[in-house]
Order: sequence, then structure tokens, then C-alpha cells
Amino acid sequence: MIWSSDRGDRLAVLLDRFAVSAQVFNAGALCGINTLEADMGLGQLRLIRQGPLEVVYGATSLRIDEPSLLLFPRALTHRFISDPVRGADMTCATLRFEGGDQNPICAALPDAVCLPLSGIHGAGDVLALLFEEAFTQRCGRTALVNRLFEVVMIQVLRQLMETGEVKGGMLAGLSHPRLRNAIVAMHEAPAKDWTLEDLARVAGMSRTVFASTFRESLGITPGQYLQGWRVGLAQQALRHGRPLKVVASDVGYGSEAALSRAFKAHSGLSPREWKRAHATH
Repeated sequence: MIWSSDRGDRLAVLLDRFAVSAQVFNAGALCGINTLEADMGLGQLRLIRQGPLEVVYGATSLRIDEPSLLLFPRALTHRFISDPVRGADMTCATLRFEGGDQNPICAALPDAVCLPLSGIHGAGDVLALLFEEAFTQRCGRTALVNRLFEVVMIQVLRQLMETGEVKGGMLAGLSHPRLRNAIVAMHEAPAKDWTLEDLARVAGMSRTVFASTFRESLGITPGQYLQGWRVGLAQQALRHGRPLKVVASDVGYGSEAALSRAFKAHSGLSPREWKRAHATH
């Protein structure tokens, strides 16, 4: 198989295997001081049309003075402080990452992302339509706004990868002009018997430089990354009720026992224990 220098869509397999869905829950002015408790299992995406607004989460405080996007990929209690009379105009959606916090997209994101709307490349028309629909009452409004939030989420991921704003982890690797080819290759063909030499060749790097650059960028070795990706796919398949024997073959392990060993090494649980622990999730 021949791999081009920019083969594969960096997000296609991720979004196909680990979906992200949005559900709008608020559009309008938020006035005064409002504390929003963490909604377990859900992230939030907020589009602030007009401020000013102060956002406090943990020990961090953000001042927002221009139209901005605020993303909390994981459940996180936060507080908004705005003018008690004029408030701040925003529209908000919850985000459900399939697989929860173990979703590789969710896990790769920082606790919070704040971007000026004007700085999100190519998002102007989508945001204009989203705000227009969110603040009016039309047939199909909720379904349309949900889909538009999902489009914005993809644009945010693009932005983070193209600007290299996330340091460390999968998104940092996907931002790298060479490493990303090897990562996409693993994503697209998890069952392939990848060697370090194979991955270095795909990346267009020497074996030594590839291994050191990968570890510096992602914080783990290529082998550890591949194991984590395979186990994540196995968890997804088990969640959908697929038999372990079939799953093992699909993700590159020759037997249930081999998958079980990798599964336990990565998650601390056997597949059966993990499935039981996540039976109601």
C-alpha cells in the first residue's frame, strides 16, 4: 500500500467511530451570577454573541469581551458573571461524546477552549445561520440548531489541529505535518500488524527520529498509542454488544486472550469486568 504525504482525513475515522452529538438547551440572555453544575457524562458548547462576560471554573477566570466560543468537553461546574440588567446573549448546547470521557476526541481536548468567533476559519456563515435560527421560532429549529452546533464542533477541531493550539496528546500528533500520517494510518487500519519501521515510513521519517518525535509530541510511544486506539475500538464494540472473539480479530489481536491482556494493561480491567462496570453507561 502506498501512503501519500497527506493521506486520509484526520477527523473522518475519529468522527465515524466515536460520534459527537449536540442538543441545544438555551438561547437568550444570561443575567447576573449563574452557577451551572456539572452534568455528568455531558460536555457543553456555548456561543456568546454579546458580552461582556466573566467565566469562572476551578481556579481559572476568563474575561470575554468579544463574541466567542466556549467549549467544556467534559462535565465541569462553572459560573457566569454578567451585567445584571443587560446580561450576555448566548446560545448553548450539551455535547454527548460516544463513549463518554473515554472518547478519544473528548479525552484529547483540554478542560476548556475559548476562541473568538472571528478567529474560527470558515465558520462565519454557519454561525450566522445558527444564531438566526436559535433566536427565532421556526419549524424544525431545534433539529437544525443541533446539527449546526455539530458542524461548529468539527470546525473547532479543525482549528485546533491547524493552529497546533493543543500541546500534547492525540490532537498535537494530528497537528504535526508528518506524525499525523502515521496516526491516521493506525486509525484507518487498526488490525494491521504495524511495526515501528512501517509507521516511520508512513510518516516519512527515520525510525529513531519518528519514535522520539512521537513521544515528545504525544507523551507516549507509538506502540502505546496503537494499543490505546485498539482498546478504545474494542470498548466501543463491546458497548454495542459484539462478541469478544470477533472484536479481537477486528482490532488486530489474534485471540481473545491477547486482546484481554492488552485490554487489562490499558484499562486496568478485563473486557468482562469493563463491560460489567459500564453496563448502565
